[in-house]
Parts: sequence; C-alpha cells; structure tokens
Amino acid sequence: MYLATHRNVFYGADALAHTARLIIDTGHTDPHGLLPEAGRTRAWLSRLLADFFHTHHLLDAPADIQSKRAETRRERRIEAVPAPLRPAVRAFAEVLVARRENAERLGLRPNQLKTIEIRLDTVRDLALHLHAKGHTTWAGVNATGLEAFLARNPARRASWLAGLQQFFAHAHRTGLVLHDPAAAMAAPQPRGFSGSTLTLDEQRALYRRWSAGEGVLPHEAFIGLAALLHAATTTELRHLTLADLTTASRTVRFPGRSVDLALDDATWWALEACLAHRRALRTDNPHVLVTRLTRVTTGPAGAAHIRDSLAPIGLLPRILRSTRLLILADELDIKQLTVALGMSYGGTAHYR
Repeated sequence: MYLATHRNVFYGADALAHTARLIIDTGHTDPHGLLPEAGRTRAWLSRLLADFFHTHHLLDAPADIQSKRAETRRERRIEAVPAPLRPAVRAFAEVLVARRENAERLGLRPNQLKTIEIRLDTVRDLALHLHAKGHTTWAGVNATGLEAFLARNPARRASWLAGLQQFFAHAHRTGLVLHDPAAAMAAPQPRGFSGSTLTLDEQRALYRRWSAGEGVLPHEAFIGLAALLHAATTTELRHLTLADLTTASRTVRFPGRSVDLALDDATWWALEACLAHRRALRTDNPHVLVTRLTRVTTGPAGAAHIRDSLAPIGLLPRILRSTRLLILADELDIKQLTVALGMSYGGTAHYR
C-alpha cells in the first residue's frame, strides 16, 4: 500500500523484489540490520526503506539518525589522532557537542555538526604534525610550532587558527597546558565584501524573467526571487517547510531566522507555483521544494538541486544573495538590517 501511493507501480515492484532478495541474502528483517546492508549495495533502496520505517515509527527520527552519523564521523576523526594526544581531543569534542546541545536548549544559534567536524579535522591534523616531530603531550606546544603548522596552507590559516584557538582555550581552562600558545596569534582578514554581485540592469532582467513566469520552472523562479529579493541562503531554501508559511499574511520564516518576512507579489506567486508542483507530485514530504528523488522521502532537496535550478541563468544562489545584502547594507544601518531580515549580526557585518 505504501509503495502504491508513493511510487510508480513498476518501480514499486522492483523495490519489493530487491527488498525480498536482500532479506533472503542477509537474514535481516529488523530496520536497524536491514538499512546498513541496503546502503552498501543500493543507496536508492536504503532511502526508500528508511522513509518507510520512519513513516511507520519503526526507526529513529531522521534528526536522530543524522546525529548518530555525525557521532560516527567524530569518532573516526578522534581515533585518527595519535594515542598519546587522543584523550584531550576526545574531551574537546565532548565540550563542542555539549555547547551545541546547550545552545539548542536555550534557543540560541548552535554550531552546526559540520563546524564541529571541521574543528576536529584541524586538531587531528595538528596532532599528526606534532607527533611526527616527537611530541607526546600537548604541554610542550608553543606558538612557533603552531606557526609552522599553519604555514603548510596559508589559504586556510583563518579557519585552522579558529579551531586551534578553541582547542587551546579549552586545554588551558582544564589545566592541560599552562599557557595558551594560540591566544595571541591572528589571521588578518580583508574588511568588507569583495565577492561578485550583479548590476542593476542584470537584476532587472532576472526579475522580469522570474516574475513573468513564462517558460520558467517553478523552482527556478522561487529560488531566484527568494535569493535576489530576500537574501535566502541555499540551506534556508532547502529546509523551508509548509509549517514556515503563513498564507493569510503571505509571509514566510526562513529556517534559522527570527522574524516572518512579507513576500512581494512576484515571490509569492512563484512560491504558489512551487506548491502546485508539489501537490502534483502527491508527496508527503513536508518541504516546499520537492524533487523527483525526495518526493518519496521526508528529507530536504540537496544543495545541488538549488544550484542546478539556477543553471539556466548561469549564476550561483550566493551571488544573488550577496547582491541583495550589499544593497541593503548601503541603505540601512547594519543593526537595522539584522532586525529587518531576522539574521545574526555576524551574518551581515561582512557587507558593511
């Protein structure tokens, strides 16, 4: 019944046949044993089974699964650290996760799981670098040694230094090191925005293309207008759900923002076209942007879909967003801009 309502009949029959063969070959019938086996051979079948199990409450929620996968990735990074230096890195990872959980409970903006992994990547690489030079404890690390590590990739200095400063601040607080060698180090960054933007004529041409709606796919028009007029990010567009829309007032709250944004006529019409496309797919997926692959799941569309939707105009969503933020930053005080868009100060200060 589930396949009949969510999939083409021939695709459903194929899925049933593959699932039956998988059960016979592996001997697994429970979700936790079946999904890993399906993932090793057929990713499409793994996604289909996962959505079925979630729908019938036979498996953890997708958010729980993502957390477990992130935990596995963190553990893999920690295990790659040489044994003498590993306990401190494990403690640091636990602190980062605890901070994220506390921020979520308090309604603040938590670090993304990816950010935590980037920090652990940096500390792991430093540990391997130091261990190769004979270090077996963190206590002997000094600024000279850190500078030598950072010199390996000057382009990544700012990112790497951010991770090192977090790690050594933690190590200093816990008494692992008597002096924080990264505290006084800096990674000078050019002030202001220096990326690509669009001219006024280019913006007008794009607006006419997307507001006319003739021969333009619904996703392209909505993604383009949301980025160009409302500074929507790829992540915000991917994770936008029906619950984030208020039809009566024609407003939308992009995930992560603190205010509802009133949409102009063109953007609202483009959004309605996306909703009509979504209804035609007969999907239970709660997201606004649903694709052929995600129509049978509850997950968001991939970042590649957002980029590919704008392929006909040859632009990336971030260029549209940057254009809008740069214009608003010129017209408004930066604090007014953060309030108007419901964004963080750090997300807009770069455009001053």
